[in-house]
Amino acid sequence: MDEFFAAPGNRVPASPGFPVLWERVRGQLAGGKLIRPRLTHIAWSAFAAAGSAGAAAPGRAGTPAPGPSGAPASVPAGAPASVPPGAPAAGPEGSPAHELPDPQCVRLAASFEMLHAALLVHDDVVDRDWRRRGRPTVGELFRRDAAAAGAPEHEAEHAGESAAILAGDLLLAGALRLATTCTTHPERSRAVADVVFEAVSASAAGELDDLLLSLHRFGAEHPGVQDILDMERLKTATYSFEAPLRAGALLAGAPAEQAERLARAGALLGVGYQVVDDVLGTFGDPEVTGKSVDADLRSGKATVLTAHGMQTPDVRRVLEDLAAGTTTVAAARAALTASGAREAGVALATDLVDRARGILDGLPLPPTQREQLHELCHHVLNRHS
Repeated sequence: MDEFFAAPGNRVPASPGFPVLWERVRGQLAGGKLIRPRLTHIAWSAFAAAGSAGAAAPGRAGTPAPGPSGAPASVPAGAPASVPPGAPAAGPEGSPAHELPDPQCVRLAASFEMLHAALLVHDDVVDRDWRRRGRPTVGELFRRDAAAAGAPEHEAEHAGESAAILAGDLLLAGALRLATTCTTHPERSRAVADVVFEAVSASAAGELDDLLLSLHRFGAEHPGVQDILDMERLKTATYSFEAPLRAGALLAGAPAEQAERLARAGALLGVGYQVVDDVLGTFGDPEVTGKSVDADLRSGKATVLTAHGMQTPDVRRVLEDLAAGTTTVAAARAALTASGAREAGVALATDLVDRARGILDGLPLPPTQREQLHELCHHVLNRHS
């Protein structure tokens, strides 16, 4: 990603304000857990290690996938994928190989991290959030600039939101550019592009569903737990877990059926991750998560916890009172606790992750990559942030 932002052809120097936006967009990529690049690399290395990565002609097993120039990539079979893309790979027995992962895989992995940054920037606009990962967002920086220049508060906020939309657009374009140029293999290029485009569409649909579910949370047809799970799969799990695994496998030349099964496991794992997020968003330790445990309840966000609680009339009344400003977040949290919402959320996440494990156990994955995916399953259920 550093190379992408440093490339002269990706800049537009004629605009006096664009360089500032460009550098602030670049700053949005700092930090993060790098889950999407790791999943991309795990999937790619699993099938490359299995000898599925063919050369230019489809179906030629046992040959490393070609690099961008068409030359074979030099990644040892069985290379562990727990390191982020761009870090040195290891040999089959875990010894350093002093070689970088396949450049195609690195490019695809970077595209998913850039896509993640793009969607977060747009999500912050939708949610009217001005901080992310403990730092001011791109929108907040431009809002401050406008306020410092004397703009009224509403105009400064509009300037910040507008700049954030443009920043997200730039990141989205960059992600698509990386994804669609990650390989010269025509069939794999089309397959990867389809996965990324579908992930973007799914996220947009999920973002809209999130907004609408929250608006209708007290109606006669208030959202149920399954409605929330469907939304969380579309909004986040698809682009964060399902798509990186599918695209990484397809880039390595994996059979479509195996890539599909791996993606199904990713979807379950990703939704489980989001359910844990819901639990941490209300019952987590803010000193550990870095997030308020009041924000979800105060904003009226529809989560699996509130969907569970809405099945109980007493909890529904408390949540309605909270929306009306006649009770406190603490009272709403206590009502959810009494309803068993927290335990229900943990049980649901556990079931989703267990189902993902079952699919993974049925796939012909190398031991290293299988272990890495099982470690990720454990992390999803046991994380505190």
